[in-house]
Amino acid sequence: MHTKPIHGGDDTRMTVRSKAWLSEWPLPVALVILVAGWWLKPVFAASGSGNFAVGIAFAAFFVGALLAAILATRHAEHLAERFGEPYGTLMLTLSAISLEIATVVTVMLHNADNPAFGRDTMFSVVMIVLNGIIGIALLVGGLRHHEQTYNLRGAKAYLSLLIPLATLALIWPDFTVTSGVGTLSLVQKLFLLVMSLLLYAAFMVIQTRTHTSFFVAEGEAMDQAPAHPESSHGWAFHALLLVVYLVLVVLLAKLFALPLETGVARLGMPAMLAGFAVAVLVLAPEGIAAIRAARQNQMQRAMNIGLGTALSTIALTVPAILLIDLFLGRTAVLGLSPANMMMLVLTFGVSILTLGSGRTNAMQGLVHLLLFLAYVVLIFSP
Repeated sequence: MHTKPIHGGDDTRMTVRSKAWLSEWPLPVALVILVAGWWLKPVFAASGSGNFAVGIAFAAFFVGALLAAILATRHAEHLAERFGEPYGTLMLTLSAISLEIATVVTVMLHNADNPAFGRDTMFSVVMIVLNGIIGIALLVGGLRHHEQTYNLRGAKAYLSLLIPLATLALIWPDFTVTSGVGTLSLVQKLFLLVMSLLLYAAFMVIQTRTHTSFFVAEGEAMDQAPAHPESSHGWAFHALLLVVYLVLVVLLAKLFALPLETGVARLGMPAMLAGFAVAVLVLAPEGIAAIRAARQNQMQRAMNIGLGTALSTIALTVPAILLIDLFLGRTAVLGLSPANMMMLVLTFGVSILTLGSGRTNAMQGLVHLLLFLAYVVLIFSP
């Protein structure tokens, strides 16, 4: 009597892998948008193109880049779960900041008429992260779990570096007298560029080597269900697709810059709206990840993602902007207006109070959301 072989295990693995590939549907969608965009570029880039064509191009490139950015973050999250904390969150943060730097540099190189674009994007990232993303995370987590905890030492480490770097990058240029208002002299640019990189490198050593315990909360519910189902693929698969999606975002951002510049100019919208749109694009995946973590009672992970993204933005985007300034001769305006300067100082003051106890609640989230709404009002009514 012969026993019929059982192939259930193989069938299950085949089903899981087929579902994994089906979940990559944004890849062909983004590729189609990219190819169509390059093919139709003369149509919507022409000076006589209609507002409808510009609007369709803006929406298509934004959606394509957003899908690619979300999928890039998803693969970064798989790598994060594979390597654990704090390395996992660091991967998420660096993937987000690579998206932002690539997008900002691409748009800056195309939009030479807006020397403050880099500043507007950095400021938007800080406001969206510290007030928008963290505000929603605190509110969602507070409503669901009432009170949540995180490692106070880690939050202080982030803020102790973020506040001085942001002050030097966005406020200091308004008070220097060697160059024009809002700009820096050659010596000041070199100083800020080198010190930003050195301080961030020192922080990486602290986060990953000497003081990793600062960025892991004791007793937090880290053993809950992961953000995504367990993958049937190895880490190399996710690393490869992460790179593919990052490249797609950069290429789509290059197309995105054309209708963005044209649309803002034609509609008479404030110039800061361009920086805000780019910041929303690159931060959407990280925002989703941070809010999801807070909802799952993983506030430490939410803090690492939010504060880490804000810190990386200042520490790494400033050198990129200054390098463009130095080597391409495009003077970068970094200094904020008085109203935005007040918003930045107020945000840092509230963040120090909010993140000064190691415990969070919904009320703190509402305060941060209030500041975020005030920032949005300033964009349209400065």
